[in-house]
Amino acid sequence: MKRVLMLLANGVEPMEMAAFTDVLGWADLLGDFPLELVNAGLRRKIITTFGITLNPNFLLSDLDVSSFDALAVPGGFEPSGFYEEALSEPFLGTIRQFVDAGKPVASVCVASVCLGVAGVLRGKNATTYHQEGGKRKNQLVESGALFVDRPVVIHDNIITSSGPGTATEVAFLLLEKLTSLENATYIRQKMRFATPARDWYDTPQVP
Repeated sequence: MKRVLMLLANGVEPMEMAAFTDVLGWADLLGDFPLELVNAGLRRKIITTFGITLNPNFLLSDLDVSSFDALAVPGGFEPSGFYEEALSEPFLGTIRQFVDAGKPVASVCVASVCLGVAGVLRGKNATTYHQEGGKRKNQLVESGALFVDRPVVIHDNIITSSGPGTATEVAFLLLEKLTSLENATYIRQKMRFATPARDWYDTPQVP
């Protein structure tokens, strides 16, 4: 059994959270290796980007973080209060614990900024949501990361990505790291997700 902790901040984006929930859920049901996804937050009730209300299964403080094999961090929106919790010490400390232990950490969109602020991207290739002159790229670079303008970037056990449209690919990559390429490919087929064309992986956000 592989256990994945999904960190949920207030203001999290539902699509990015759902990618991990669905891909790992399907993998547990139909794949060749049992998986458990546990979601946790800093509060009992979370209001997501776009107003959906969630009740995380656990408070982060109630969990033994060392009992998990990987960490999933969906992103969110600043106007929804995402960074207030996602840049707080409980979040940052959890990220550091997984990276220090050499365990996979998969982030989507601006969640890579949290990894940067946690100090785990120094000297590592990473990406984030980026527009012309975008401040998220600047935050990433200021944290010591080597910004790469691609949809998904992998450096050692850390996965970063550029937006909600990449969330499912991040989830499949995490599944591959936890089990195997064959298993991830099988689940992709069962879920009817197409594999992106090769040039998708090489396309920058800002030409």
